[in-house]
Amino acid sequence: MDVKIGILQQRKIEAEIIKPIYEIMKREFGLEAARRVVEEAIAQAAIDAGKAFASKEVDNKTDIESFVALQYLWEKDDALNIDVLTNNSDCYEYQVNRCKYAEMYQGMGLGDIGFLLSCNRDAKFIEGYAPHIKLTRPHTIMNGDGFCDFCYQTQK
Repeated sequence: MDVKIGILQQRKIEAEIIKPIYEIMKREFGLEAARRVVEEAIAQAAIDAGKAFASKEVDNKTDIESFVALQYLWEKDDALNIDVLTNNSDCYEYQVNRCKYAEMYQGMGLGDIGFLLSCNRDAKFIEGYAPHIKLTRPHTIMNGDGFCDFCYQTQK
């Protein structure tokens, strides 16, 4: 992944490529099959991206602190308006109050798979980056909630 641009811009480029492919898959294989393919492909890409980021850490040491240090990439271009609730060595918890990712996918006509293109990546990315850290996030703006509530917790 190119880290010179923010993740929002990276997702826009990817979505512009995925959209016509997704439309053809829906036509040829049906909505559910098209969604399954997108979900599987994006999940694997997120795991691979997490592993790639982990490989750049000193001694491949990944923890909450190193993960938090990467967050500027997802926030770049004013992509997220967040309130950090907890930030320590065992837990990084924050609430997203505005999400330009959701706005972008809606504007591109991809709101129905925006969760698969973006939100679904979060747990898969951390799985690849630091398997000992787990994400819980019961609410997402992409799925119609008024906020996203992220909690990354180190598993003992």
